[in-house]
Amino acid sequence: MKQRPIHPAMQPYLEGKVLLIDKPLYWTSFDAVKKVRIATGISKVGHAGTLDPLATGLLIICTGKFTKKINEYMGMEKVYTGSFTLGSTTLTYDLESEPENFMPVDHITKENLLETAKIFTGSILQIPPAHSAIKKDGKRLYEMARKGEVIKVDPRPVTIKEFEITKIELPKVFFRVVCSTGTYIRSLANDYGNALGTGAHLSSLRRTSIGNFSVEEASGLEAFGETIFTLKQSLEGQPDA
Repeated sequence: MKQRPIHPAMQPYLEGKVLLIDKPLYWTSFDAVKKVRIATGISKVGHAGTLDPLATGLLIICTGKFTKKINEYMGMEKVYTGSFTLGSTTLTYDLESEPENFMPVDHITKENLLETAKIFTGSILQIPPAHSAIKKDGKRLYEMARKGEVIKVDPRPVTIKEFEITKIELPKVFFRVVCSTGTYIRSLANDYGNALGTGAHLSSLRRTSIGNFSVEEASGLEAFGETIFTLKQSLEGQPDA
Protein backbone atom coordinates (compact mmCIF):
# COMPACT_ATOMS: atom_id res chain seq x y z
CA MET A 1 0.00 0.00 0.00
CA LYS A 2 1.51 3.29 -1.13
CA GLN A 3 1.74 5.98 1.53
CA ARG A 4 -0.12 9.16 0.63
CA PRO A 5 1.31 12.60 1.54
CA ILE A 6 0.85 13.25 5.25
CA HIS A 7 0.67 16.23 7.57
CA PRO A 8 4.16 17.37 8.69
CA ALA A 9 3.25 16.71 12.35
CA MET A 10 2.71 13.04 11.50
CA GLN A 11 6.23 12.45 10.19
CA PRO A 12 7.36 10.77 13.48
CA TYR A 13 4.51 8.29 13.11
CA LEU A 14 5.68 7.48 9.59
CA GLU A 15 9.22 6.95 10.89
CA GLY A 16 7.76 4.60 13.47
CA LYS A 17 6.04 4.67 16.83
CA VAL A 18 4.81 2.13 19.36
CA LEU A 19 1.36 3.16 20.63
CA LEU A 20 -0.18 1.77 23.79
CA ILE A 21 -3.94 1.80 23.41
CA ASP A 22 -6.57 0.88 26.00
CA LYS A 23 -9.04 -0.88 23.70
CA PRO A 24 -12.66 -0.20 24.63
CA LEU A 25 -15.38 -2.81 24.92
CA TYR A 26 -17.04 -3.95 21.66
CA TRP A 27 -14.26 -2.58 19.44
CA THR A 28 -12.32 -5.09 17.37
CA SER A 29 -8.54 -4.81 17.27
CA PHE A 30 -8.84 -3.87 13.59
CA ASP A 31 -11.27 -1.07 14.51
CA ALA A 32 -8.51 0.39 16.68
CA VAL A 33 -5.92 0.05 13.91
CA LYS A 34 -8.30 1.73 11.47
CA LYS A 35 -8.83 4.61 13.92
CA VAL A 36 -5.05 5.17 14.10
CA ARG A 37 -4.73 5.04 10.31
CA ILE A 38 -7.45 7.62 9.82
CA ALA A 39 -6.20 9.94 12.57
CA THR A 40 -2.56 9.92 11.48
CA GLY A 41 -2.92 9.42 7.74
CA ILE A 42 -0.35 6.61 7.99
CA SER A 43 -1.25 3.53 5.95
CA LYS A 44 1.34 1.20 7.50
CA VAL A 45 -0.23 0.41 10.88
CA GLY A 46 -0.69 -2.93 12.65
CA HIS A 47 -1.38 -4.43 16.07
CA ALA A 48 0.72 -6.87 18.07
CA GLY A 49 -1.87 -9.37 19.29
CA THR A 50 -5.64 -9.49 18.90
CA LEU A 51 -8.07 -8.64 21.68
CA ASP A 52 -11.60 -9.98 21.20
CA PRO A 53 -14.44 -7.41 20.93
CA LEU A 54 -15.72 -8.39 24.40
CA ALA A 55 -12.28 -7.81 25.96
CA THR A 56 -10.75 -4.51 26.98
CA GLY A 57 -7.24 -3.41 27.81
CA LEU A 58 -3.77 -3.12 26.39
CA LEU A 59 -3.36 -3.24 22.62
CA ILE A 60 0.07 -2.48 21.16
CA ILE A 61 -0.19 -0.70 17.81
CA CYS A 62 2.87 -0.04 15.67
CA THR A 63 3.12 2.56 12.91
CA GLY A 64 5.48 3.09 10.00
CA LYS A 65 8.85 1.35 10.20
CA PHE A 66 8.08 0.03 13.69
CA THR A 67 5.60 -2.47 12.23
CA LYS A 68 8.71 -4.65 11.85
CA LYS A 69 8.69 -5.01 15.65
CA ILE A 70 5.19 -6.54 15.78
CA ASN A 71 6.34 -10.17 16.01
CA GLU A 72 8.71 -9.23 18.83
CA TYR A 73 5.87 -7.74 20.89
CA MET A 74 3.48 -10.58 20.04
CA GLY A 75 5.87 -13.08 21.63
CA MET A 76 5.92 -11.30 24.99
CA GLU A 77 4.30 -12.63 28.18
CA LYS A 78 0.80 -11.31 28.85
CA VAL A 79 -1.27 -10.63 31.96
CA TYR A 80 -5.08 -10.80 32.04
CA THR A 81 -7.74 -10.20 34.67
CA GLY A 82 -11.42 -10.99 34.41
CA SER A 83 -14.16 -13.37 35.44
CA PHE A 84 -15.51 -16.82 34.65
CA THR A 85 -19.17 -17.60 35.18
CA LEU A 86 -19.67 -21.16 36.42
CA GLY A 87 -22.76 -23.26 35.88
CA SER A 88 -23.17 -22.92 32.10
CA THR A 89 -21.23 -23.11 28.86
CA THR A 90 -21.40 -21.26 25.54
CA LEU A 91 -20.45 -22.29 22.00
CA THR A 92 -17.87 -19.48 21.78
CA TYR A 93 -16.65 -19.99 25.39
CA ASP A 94 -17.60 -16.36 26.12
CA LEU A 95 -20.69 -14.11 25.94
CA GLU A 96 -20.72 -13.81 22.14
CA SER A 97 -23.17 -16.73 22.29
CA GLU A 98 -25.98 -17.60 24.68
CA PRO A 99 -25.30 -19.65 27.84
CA GLU A 100 -26.57 -23.24 27.79
CA ASN A 101 -26.07 -26.56 29.59
CA PHE A 102 -26.95 -25.11 32.99
CA MET A 103 -25.58 -26.91 36.05
CA PRO A 104 -25.65 -26.29 39.83
CA VAL A 105 -22.67 -24.59 41.51
CA ASP A 106 -23.80 -24.45 45.17
CA HIS A 107 -21.54 -27.36 46.10
CA ILE A 108 -18.37 -25.64 44.82
CA THR A 109 -16.01 -24.53 47.59
CA LYS A 110 -13.05 -22.17 47.68
CA GLU A 111 -10.78 -25.19 48.02
CA ASN A 112 -12.27 -26.71 44.84
CA LEU A 113 -11.58 -23.50 42.92
CA LEU A 114 -8.01 -23.08 44.14
CA GLU A 115 -7.02 -26.72 43.65
CA THR A 116 -8.50 -26.85 40.15
CA ALA A 117 -6.58 -23.71 39.16
CA LYS A 118 -3.35 -25.56 39.97
CA ILE A 119 -4.15 -28.14 37.27
CA PHE A 120 -3.84 -25.42 34.63
CA THR A 121 -0.66 -23.81 35.96
CA GLY A 122 2.58 -24.54 34.12
CA SER A 123 3.14 -25.97 30.64
CA ILE A 124 -0.14 -27.40 29.34
CA LEU A 125 -1.79 -28.43 26.09
CA GLN A 126 -4.73 -26.23 25.17
CA ILE A 127 -7.29 -26.59 22.37
CA PRO A 128 -8.12 -23.18 20.83
CA PRO A 129 -11.82 -22.29 20.52
CA ALA A 130 -13.58 -23.40 17.34
CA HIS A 131 -14.85 -19.81 17.12
CA SER A 132 -11.42 -18.19 16.69
CA ALA A 133 -9.43 -16.48 13.94
CA ILE A 134 -6.95 -19.35 13.60
CA LYS A 135 -6.70 -20.63 10.02
CA LYS A 136 -7.15 -24.24 8.97
CA ASP A 137 -6.94 -25.25 5.32
CA GLY A 138 -6.88 -21.55 4.45
CA LYS A 139 -10.13 -20.75 6.27
CA ARG A 140 -10.77 -18.99 9.58
CA LEU A 141 -12.10 -21.41 12.19
CA TYR A 142 -14.98 -19.11 13.13
CA GLU A 143 -16.11 -19.01 9.48
CA MET A 144 -16.24 -22.80 9.40
CA ALA A 145 -17.93 -23.01 12.81
CA ARG A 146 -20.67 -20.55 11.79
CA LYS A 147 -21.47 -22.80 8.83
CA GLY A 148 -21.93 -25.72 11.21
CA GLU A 149 -18.86 -27.56 9.95
CA VAL A 150 -17.30 -30.10 12.31
CA ILE A 151 -13.81 -28.86 13.12
CA LYS A 152 -10.96 -30.82 14.63
CA VAL A 153 -8.51 -28.46 16.30
CA ASP A 154 -5.22 -29.87 17.51
CA PRO A 155 -4.06 -28.95 21.03
CA ARG A 156 -1.23 -26.44 21.32
CA PRO A 157 1.41 -26.10 24.01
CA VAL A 158 1.06 -22.94 26.11
CA THR A 159 2.49 -21.83 29.43
CA ILE A 160 0.36 -20.43 32.23
CA LYS A 161 2.89 -18.99 34.64
CA GLU A 162 0.32 -17.84 37.22
CA PHE A 163 -3.40 -18.61 37.60
CA GLU A 164 -4.71 -16.79 40.65
CA ILE A 165 -8.31 -16.78 41.88
CA THR A 166 -8.70 -13.23 43.21
CA LYS A 167 -12.37 -13.16 44.28
CA ILE A 168 -15.28 -15.59 44.53
CA GLU A 169 -18.88 -14.47 44.05
CA LEU A 170 -20.56 -17.64 42.77
CA PRO A 171 -21.47 -18.23 40.06
CA LYS A 172 -18.72 -15.73 39.16
CA VAL A 173 -15.06 -16.38 39.86
CA PHE A 174 -12.54 -13.58 39.32
CA PHE A 175 -8.97 -14.32 38.22
CA ARG A 176 -5.55 -13.05 37.25
CA VAL A 177 -3.53 -15.01 34.68
CA VAL A 178 0.06 -14.59 33.52
CA CYS A 179 0.60 -16.57 30.33
CA SER A 180 2.57 -17.12 27.14
CA THR A 181 1.56 -15.90 23.73
CA GLY A 182 -1.03 -18.13 22.05
CA THR A 183 -3.00 -18.74 25.25
CA TYR A 184 -6.77 -18.47 24.89
CA ILE A 185 -8.40 -17.34 28.11
CA ARG A 186 -11.76 -18.42 26.66
CA SER A 187 -10.43 -21.97 26.36
CA LEU A 188 -9.07 -21.75 29.90
CA ALA A 189 -12.55 -20.79 31.12
CA ASN A 190 -14.14 -23.74 29.32
CA ASP A 191 -11.49 -26.23 30.48
CA TYR A 192 -11.64 -24.92 34.05
CA GLY A 193 -15.42 -25.40 34.12
CA ASN A 194 -15.10 -28.92 32.73
CA ALA A 195 -12.56 -29.81 35.41
CA LEU A 196 -14.90 -28.50 38.11
CA GLY A 197 -17.82 -30.44 36.61
CA THR A 198 -19.98 -27.31 36.46
CA GLY A 199 -19.15 -25.86 33.07
CA ALA A 200 -17.97 -22.26 32.73
CA HIS A 201 -17.62 -19.45 30.23
CA LEU A 202 -15.59 -16.25 30.09
CA SER A 203 -17.77 -13.34 31.25
CA SER A 204 -15.22 -10.49 31.31
CA LEU A 205 -11.60 -10.02 30.25
CA ARG A 206 -9.02 -7.23 30.46
CA ARG A 207 -5.41 -7.37 29.30
CA THR A 208 -3.34 -5.42 31.79
CA SER A 209 0.18 -5.90 30.45
CA ILE A 210 2.33 -7.20 27.61
CA GLY A 211 5.94 -7.73 28.59
CA ASN A 212 7.00 -4.54 30.39
CA PHE A 213 4.18 -2.50 28.83
CA SER A 214 1.27 -1.73 31.16
CA VAL A 215 -2.29 -0.64 30.40
CA GLU A 216 -1.71 2.12 32.97
CA GLU A 217 0.55 3.77 30.39
CA ALA A 218 -2.03 3.43 27.61
CA SER A 219 -4.33 6.03 26.09
CA GLY A 220 -7.96 5.60 25.14
CA LEU A 221 -8.74 5.95 21.45
CA GLU A 222 -10.62 9.19 22.03
CA ALA A 223 -7.66 10.69 23.90
CA PHE A 224 -5.31 9.51 21.14
CA GLY A 225 -7.47 11.23 18.52
CA GLU A 226 -7.37 14.45 20.53
CA THR A 227 -3.57 14.23 20.78
CA ILE A 228 -3.25 13.87 17.00
CA PHE A 229 -5.64 16.79 16.44
CA THR A 230 -3.59 18.98 18.79
CA LEU A 231 -0.34 18.04 17.03
CA LYS A 232 -1.78 18.98 13.65
CA GLN A 233 -3.19 22.23 15.01
CA SER A 234 0.22 23.17 16.42
CA LEU A 235 1.58 23.25 12.86
CA GLU A 236 -1.51 24.80 11.30
CA GLY A 237 -0.63 27.00 8.36
CA GLN A 238 2.35 24.91 7.29
CA PRO A 239 2.00 23.07 3.97
CA ASP A 240 1.48 19.31 4.04
CA ALA A 241 4.45 17.14 3.15
